[in-house]
Amino acid sequence: MVTIRLTRRGAKNQPFYHVVVTDSRKRQGGSSLELVGYFNPVARGKDTRLRLDLPRIDHWLKIGAHQSDRVRQLVASYRKEAGTQAAAA
Repeated sequence: MVTIRLTRRGAKNQPFYHVVVTDSRKRQGGSSLELVGYFNPVARGKDTRLRLDLPRIDHWLKIGAHQSDRVRQLVASYRKEAGTQAAAA
């Protein structure tokens, strides 16, 4: 089964996550099929906290990929944020 999930990168006490599409049987840091975004939970100042490639995520979901719980929350918040920015513009 194909899964969209987070893989941890970054240094000690400075987490940084890549949002990747991978086979669910692969280990967390192993090879992935595609990188579709990133998540920086400790972003400060003008650093970007979350960036996702929504068209690619939608593509993978259409062909049967599953999302982890945390990725599902991040995608929902990103869509909501993108919607409010589009309405303000």
